Amino acid sequence: MDLTFLDRSALKMVDEYCEYRRIVGDDDGGILFTPEQYEEYKRKMVPQRMKNRLYVSCGVPGGIDCVLIGPETRCFCSHGCYKQHKTDFEIIPSERPLLLPCRVPGCLCSAYEYLPHIQAVPVRCRCKHLPQDHTEGGGHLCKKFSFSGDCSGFKSPYRCGCGQPTFNHQTLVETKSEREARGRPVGEDVPYAAMGGLTEFTSLFDGYTALEASGLLDKSEDDSQ
Repeated sequence: MDLTFLDRSALKMVDEYCEYRRIVGDDDGGILFTPEQYEEYKRKMVPQRMKNRLYVSCGVPGGIDCVLIGPETRCFCSHGCYKQHKTDFEIIPSERPLLLPCRVPGCLCSAYEYLPHIQAVPVRCRCKHLPQDHTEGGGHLCKKFSFSGDCSGFKSPYRCGCGQPTFNHQTLVETKSEREARGRPVGEDVPYAAMGGLTEFTSLFDGYTALEASGLLDKSEDDSQ
């Protein structure tokens, strides 16, 4: 038996599955599409994504993109990642801001909202309670202080690497043309689900770290001199 052939065959199957998962995401409901269903899915979704990709980032308005959102980036609703929100549109709505509601049954999250984590733990509100102690919608009111009035909504004092507190940051959802108008990179058009703001490897870094790795920080400093 040719073990080399088996190794190559196994690697090919892994590559194909990874490609499938990047394209389909969770849209198959946990049950793999048949080859026919997969081809039909790609015929519908790939052209739509190539045309209507949405870019998602978080930062202080007018400043740098502190965080670029990817498929696994957590939302305020804590149980949902970006890929579990509505990210595909046949026609992009004209209203702004663009709202991407959570698709998890029973979740009241009406719009994807990035929330920083310290390692695997989400930052706390100034009332000392965690995000899950606050409502998913309606201003993120604290459930534990709902009658005392000691917390009027989730507001974390945690400071981002840019030096600004979390509450000064906003999650921004924008089209390709809107992002280009801000002078931000858009990368290549890709068929993958929920890519958010990821355009290259350095997109995985935060804020100034990403600018330094890409050389943009040095360029901006040279331009300012």
